[in-house]
Amino acid sequence: MSAMTMVQAINSALDVMLGEDPDVLVFGEDVGFFGGVFRCTQGLQGKYGKRRVFDTPIAEGGIVATAVGMGAYGLRPVVEIQFADYIYPATDQLISEAARLRYRSGGEFTSPLTVRTPYGGGIFGGQTHSQSPEAIFAHVCGLKTVIPSNPYDAKGLLISAIEDDDPVIFLEPKRLYHGPFDGRHDQPVKPWADDPRADVPEGHYRVPLGQAAVVRPGADVTVLAYGTMVHVALTAVEASGVDGEVIDLRTIMPVDIDTIVASVRKTGRCVIVHEATRTCGFGSELSALVQENCFHHLEAPVARVTGWDTPYPHALEWHYFPGPSRVAEALTRVMED
Repeated sequence: MSAMTMVQAINSALDVMLGEDPDVLVFGEDVGFFGGVFRCTQGLQGKYGKRRVFDTPIAEGGIVATAVGMGAYGLRPVVEIQFADYIYPATDQLISEAARLRYRSGGEFTSPLTVRTPYGGGIFGGQTHSQSPEAIFAHVCGLKTVIPSNPYDAKGLLISAIEDDDPVIFLEPKRLYHGPFDGRHDQPVKPWADDPRADVPEGHYRVPLGQAAVVRPGADVTVLAYGTMVHVALTAVEASGVDGEVIDLRTIMPVDIDTIVASVRKTGRCVIVHEATRTCGFGSELSALVQENCFHHLEAPVARVTGWDTPYPHALEWHYFPGPSRVAEALTRVMED
């Protein structure tokens, strides 16, 4: 075991896979010599060479199109889109090509590519560096969408994603890259006490895709969250005094419906937390799934705590960010219904 930040855990996962599988390639904007804008690929080009880890032009559509072709010929490309806000030029390749290739070819070809990208707010990135587009990809049949909340899961999930024969969108909460929150305004408290690191095995291990984790057992209400919002939810539960069961979804597509249903049927209440905008956010799908599967067990309407239906504001970031006080209010409200 080694103590790692999320950045170090992601770097370790890439290092393990590059070392074990000669078909794994890593490429994207500034991922080579520079090591990526957040340093997730630091040192990998020096270790594995420019044919395995290399820079690309600023052309997201071209990056993903190249990866689709490589995957069809048996390689396992891992590409980085520098910010999730810039992934939209590549959506045609992801939706029309990568996600459809297995189906269109009757299983003759697969698309074993992984698209890594930092996402979400909390670093004062403003409207063009803070977006949360996970619901777009969760909507697309053939894509898997993964969002880790801690270093251990980040490494194990990334290894599972790279080894998967289907395309995976791997969204990395950049608010968690380097660890603890400072508690200013309504920011979440430190998720890893005074140390931003967590114990992470140095070698190869997997965290299964499509399997949620109950990170805090509870009896009063189920809280569904992923990424940064897992730590917000944990903080809110402690502040509210409500005995909340916090579930880290980890993978939103495929979603672990069995774990969700078992929890909500036990608690009878559900609060869903995500950072993305409210309308057509993934929380809407979660709410529908809970209602369809747990209707006769619900003691109160399903509640959602989300971002607002506006672009991410720079100057008012902490009014937009779903902080612990907003989540705690929702927990109290559902207990009163």
